[in-house]
Amino acid sequence: EIPDFLTEEECKLIIHLAQLKGLQKSQILPTDDYEEAMEMIEISQMDIFNLLDHNQDGQLQLKEVLTHTRLGNGRWMTPENIREMYTAVKADPDGNGVLSLEEFKRLNIRDFHKYMGSQKVKMSDLVRNSQHTWLYQGEGAHQVMRAIRQRVMRLTRLPPEIVEHSEPLQVVRYDQGGHYHAHMDSGPVFPETACSHTKLVTNESAPFETSCRPVRALHSIPVCNTFSVVSHQSLIQNDVDLRDTRKNCDKGNLRVKPQQGTAVFWYNYLSDGEGWVGELDDFALHGGCLVTQGTKWIANNWINVDPNRRRQLQFQQEMER
Repeated sequence: EIPDFLTEEECKLIIHLAQLKGLQKSQILPTDDYEEAMEMIEISQMDIFNLLDHNQDGQLQLKEVLTHTRLGNGRWMTPENIREMYTAVKADPDGNGVLSLEEFKRLNIRDFHKYMGSQKVKMSDLVRNSQHTWLYQGEGAHQVMRAIRQRVMRLTRLPPEIVEHSEPLQVVRYDQGGHYHAHMDSGPVFPETACSHTKLVTNESAPFETSCRPVRALHSIPVCNTFSVVSHQSLIQNDVDLRDTRKNCDKGNLRVKPQQGTAVFWYNYLSDGEGWVGELDDFALHGGCLVTQGTKWIANNWINVDPNRRRQLQFQQEMER
């Protein structure tokens, strides 16, 4: 936590520039063609079961299903939601909240998609309820934007070329009722996954891509309320999901009440022991608590580094060229 990382004047300017550019919803409500889109995904029922069965015990517990349904139609699912869905599609005949492989095989996946598509969803039901925009910090940007980027370089002590070629400054506004449930900034990088920032330059053909953001500096602008760090599946117990920032922020391991101009800085990955990006750090799970009054403004600087050194170097060389 770094007090006075931004001045009051810089905070006001960032908000002014964001408002001039215009903010958009950080997550949109599900569209009517959700069901059609889901049916186009070619994956077998057995593959779905194996994907969900995290502990590979041949059964799907509620917490295993909850950790994956975030990707459904954007709705943050609760244990009650899952039970309602099971009842609607007749998925759990004995009502114990656990699906065996045989029960899952009898489930018509299309019924599941239809149920999800039929649900009325409000902004407050989504994983994220905020508005945001991006502000350019590269060559020729406003002098304050350049100054902040230089400050981030000094804070992180990373090579300038890495910081310069990372994402622009993201400015986020949370109005009353706004929140962001506990999440990771980055995804794990597997052989079949490529980093978003290097994929095009390195001509990767990996079927999946993810954000590779080893470092984050979060700046507090005029704010109210908190964000909280919690740490994944073990946090869903007895129908209580500690990752739900609308209800359980007070139970986080670490709670930071933002102060104007203060920055919060952390690493999303562990080191590989050789000065490069290693495994995701599970303790970097974090979220934005429910805003109960007023408005919360924050700004994010993410540093993008590919865990694959070759790809990162190729990306750097191409960007320099």
